[in-house]
Amino acid sequence: MKGIILAGGAGSRLYPLTQVASKQLQPVYDKPMVYYPLTVLIASGIRAFCLISTPQDIPRFQQLLGDGKRWGISIEYREQAKPEGIAQAFLIADSFIGSDPVTLILGDNIFFGGDAFPRAFADFKSGATIFAYHVTDPQRYGVVEFDAEGRAVSLEEKPAQPRSNYAVPGVYLYDNEVVGIARSLQPSPRGELEITDVNREYLRRGALRVQRLSRGTAWLDAGTSTSLHDASAYVQTIEKRQGMKLGCPEEAALYRGFLSLGQFEALVSAMPVCEYRDYLAELAAEVRRVGIKSA
Repeated sequence: MKGIILAGGAGSRLYPLTQVASKQLQPVYDKPMVYYPLTVLIASGIRAFCLISTPQDIPRFQQLLGDGKRWGISIEYREQAKPEGIAQAFLIADSFIGSDPVTLILGDNIFFGGDAFPRAFADFKSGATIFAYHVTDPQRYGVVEFDAEGRAVSLEEKPAQPRSNYAVPGVYLYDNEVVGIARSLQPSPRGELEITDVNREYLRRGALRVQRLSRGTAWLDAGTSTSLHDASAYVQTIEKRQGMKLGCPEEAALYRGFLSLGQFEALVSAMPVCEYRDYLAELAAEVRRVGIKSA
């Protein structure tokens, strides 16, 4: 499976911060925002990535992430000249996707806790898998409605009168049919190719799986100044309390076996002296002592 990180858009809700750098390059505590979705996909076993952003921001992402080889992955870049909906990503990345299944993650979504994503990726065979997360303000999101047996029966995009409190967070898994489905879409009244319409088509075909995220999973949307601050405070609290970092691609690559311990140590030694390097050096020493306990 291949992975798309959608990191485009104007980021107008974060103005004037986004006059300096893209929304997905803003710091969430001690790391750029894009590190968090990147880490989710690496931890789920994805090695081939396409990052989609604006023409002016792609050089900044390339400077930060490079070709991904230092993490044992590959990263390509595609331009989204004008934001015309999440589903547009599949058209932009058509040649990258090829004949493979694909996952798309939004660059401003932050997740923590549980193993729902690695399990879903490992279990995926065909159709589409999306997720559902209980929220207090579902009208801000795509909303999924369930019947009495827990089956998804409808999907709506930012409804004024939501039929449930289950929002669809920004991680989506699709078979290769998604490219053709995206190509057949008509723009919504907002002028966008809606990801909800893609999911509706899979639902119509009887090929949509909706997995509810457990209470042990946290989902943070860092798209406004307030939510960006809240996400930073949350990450700081978790890292201080547990002594482990969130959104650390080096660590995920080591545990996934994308990097050997020797490669990991060489990567760490090339970093400047900082708290981030100290954490990774301590991690390497621990792995030297006790080995890698889990992927």
